[in-house]
Amino acid sequence: MRYKTMTAVAALVLSAPAAFAGGADDDTLAIDGQEMVTKTTAPAHMEETGIDTIMSGWHFREDDTQSMQMDTFDNPGMIFVDQAMDAWNTVEGNAEKSCASCHEGPESMEGVRAVYPKWNEEAGEVRTLAMQINDCRETQMEAEPYKYDSAPMAAMEALISVQSRGMKVDVAIDGPAADTWEQGKDLYYTRTGQLELSCANCHEDNYGNYIRADHLSQGQINGFPTYRLKNARLNTAHGRFKGCVRDTRAETYAPGSPEFVALELYVASRGNGLSVEAPAVRN
Repeated sequence: MRYKTMTAVAALVLSAPAAFAGGADDDTLAIDGQEMVTKTTAPAHMEETGIDTIMSGWHFREDDTQSMQMDTFDNPGMIFVDQAMDAWNTVEGNAEKSCASCHEGPESMEGVRAVYPKWNEEAGEVRTLAMQINDCRETQMEAEPYKYDSAPMAAMEALISVQSRGMKVDVAIDGPAADTWEQGKDLYYTRTGQLELSCANCHEDNYGNYIRADHLSQGQINGFPTYRLKNARLNTAHGRFKGCVRDTRAETYAPGSPEFVALELYVASRGNGLSVEAPAVRN
């Protein structure tokens, strides 16, 4: 059984001929002329990983895919941002409110995406942006919550995220958020499934190498929600987590579960210092 597992892993991940980050380029990402921070010094908490520089997944993509993200007009993810703009102004629920009723324009969300997930003192928990969106819908609008990784949720996350585009990710991991962060870190390094793979096996040990016919990135989520050419829609971070766990041939957690909330906090903190890019464009 062990031999079969390692054979499967070897078939899944093929080393690139270059160095550890052979799949990453040195190009500069500027969106509508605004330059993004896509490579920077790794956060202090990553010292033990041996990774000195963190890199956006943009650097691991083909030129054609990269160029789609560099112009808002060419970015297919912006179609869903426009849809969310309509939803922002739509009155829903028993309270007869819209998002605009409390927040006016979406520009009021500037800086929000850069600090989520974050500790919510009143609720006594770490909340993701999706959790906060649903809390507003339920408590302020008295409307039905979005399904956690649904198209309307992904679009609303993207609309809010665009307001912080170019700002540096700055997720707090100390204080009351520390326990959740530690849980997420444990999950990141836990091998799962028939392939016995962890997040770290791909995105820490093998980034820059080939997986099937594509390069592995560092797994940064500063570009989520992300438009994937593969399925022609916006994809949430938890949706991607679910797919990754499933690829290890393991039973996966549900989007919005405490496990994935913790994992999002940890993974987001690995991108502290990179620019918010959402909605990014990926394969």
